[in-house]
Amino acid sequence: MHVVHLYKDYAPVLGGIEGHMQTLAQGLVRLGFTITVVVCQPRGSTLASDEIMHGVRVIRLPRHIDVASNAWSFALVRTVAKLNPDILHLQMPWPAGDLVALLLPHIPLIVSYQSDVIRQRGLLRLYAPLLRWTLAHASAICVSSKQYADTSPWLQDGLERVQVIPLGIDDPLVDLPETSNGDAPLIDAPFVLWVGRMRYYKGLHTAIRVMVEVPAPVRLVLVGTGPAESSLRTLAAECGVAERIVWLGDCSQAVVALLRKNAVCFVFPSHLRSEAYGLALLEAIAAGLPAISCDIGTATSVINVHESTGFVIAPNDVHACAEAINRLIAEPELRAFYSHNARAHYSAEYTAPRMIERVAALYRSLACEPSR
Repeated sequence: MHVVHLYKDYAPVLGGIEGHMQTLAQGLVRLGFTITVVVCQPRGSTLASDEIMHGVRVIRLPRHIDVASNAWSFALVRTVAKLNPDILHLQMPWPAGDLVALLLPHIPLIVSYQSDVIRQRGLLRLYAPLLRWTLAHASAICVSSKQYADTSPWLQDGLERVQVIPLGIDDPLVDLPETSNGDAPLIDAPFVLWVGRMRYYKGLHTAIRVMVEVPAPVRLVLVGTGPAESSLRTLAAECGVAERIVWLGDCSQAVVALLRKNAVCFVFPSHLRSEAYGLALLEAIAAGLPAISCDIGTATSVINVHESTGFVIAPNDVHACAEAINRLIAEPELRAFYSHNARAHYSAEYTAPRMIERVAALYRSLACEPSR
């Protein structure tokens, strides 16, 4: 069976959906599927326009238009039509992919609905008719959690076609990358950890304000960069906690693995529904690191289970977050209990092989429908 996966970017471009697609595509190839990924060439990139990566054919088309982080290539429709796949698998939201599905309605369509459009309200008014068409004509709508399906206004008319398939990841404690002492950051105090891209919905303003209520010498270690970094540094100075925040920037997987091993807990204060899943949160849980996250009606409250793998608090609740951190610092037995539960929770629900087999079963069921 030949399946074309469609999105704006793919590895080596870094990102949650890009990483998910790579894990899924390579796993499906190992199960015997023929997988082609069609994406746009990153701006200013010299990546190959057509190559095989770990058994996956990756076609990168010229990037002709970029509007609100949405790429478009005039060659998209022609390329997918020429490939003539058995199934088209689209990652949403990506309006260019919706147009491909609209113009090639004879190809059976599966969509992975990763997130509602939250911030671009003006563009959403233009996109809404196309979004509704795509969801109405998809044979199956994959979501990463039942919570997101139940709370998304866009999915209510198609709940009978919704398939809950949590995004899975490889075990972060298997085949750990090696790191030398020279690579490892020296943090000479207990610390809480955050990893990700510093964006408006990540709630890092809460994490910084929390440090006022968490006693020294505890530190907050931030891994990553992003457009919100400058304002966050200003906030840290205004709160008087700048000296207790460690800004590490982008780090290697080896360094992040070492930080997870040594941290007291993982703080994940995302406060808006733009955080539909939280792969960084899942990676922490999979590594056995107790977590603190917010209840925003998405998968984050399923990945991190309140008082089982960590604490789930209200968004923007500085006092609750500080109380949770202080408890985890003061109670090593509680940390050990949550750590054990976190590993078991990951192994039961969120492994990459489990996700890949669920998607493969969906493909096979679609292919067996009489209309196909």
